[in-house]
Amino acid sequence: MRTLSSIWWFSKRIATGGLIGLTISDRWFSFSPVKGFSMYPTLVPFSDSSPGALGGDVLLVEKLCLDKYKFSNGDVIILRCPSNHKQMLVKRLIALPGDWIRNPVSHDIVKIPEGHCWVEGDNSGSSFDSRTFGPVPLGLVKGRVSHVIWPPQRVGKVQGRMPSGKISSS
Repeated sequence: MRTLSSIWWFSKRIATGGLIGLTISDRWFSFSPVKGFSMYPTLVPFSDSSPGALGGDVLLVEKLCLDKYKFSNGDVIILRCPSNHKQMLVKRLIALPGDWIRNPVSHDIVKIPEGHCWVEGDNSGSSFDSRTFGPVPLGLVKGRVSHVIWPPQRVGKVQGRMPSGKISSS
């Protein structure tokens, strides 16, 4: 009978911990590995040849910014791909609603519509971003990258910086 009581106690603790963990990852922060070279050298991706935990950067993604979409130009964000909602992307936020931007591919000047943003990878030669699919709905943004938390030699804050000459505010 004592064993059954111990199992029940342990099961309740595991379930409670799981619910707390799920709430934290849904509301406040989560972790995300870097995949792909679009943000290189700012972020280092996991490589296919070394799928273990030592292959690339793991990011701390804060989600409090999603309340009223509190972002700044230059923030590194995690978002769902507009053409494949199962795929997550890491990009730099270049322009917010109302900003004007020159598309470097088409050379058009575009005003970012309300409820949208413009994102680009730091490694433009290897990035699938707004230069290809245009402005992105803010609803696809899942959080702002605040820190690299793995590997130990790269632990630190991810700086929000703006490439020069990209936008002008209205």
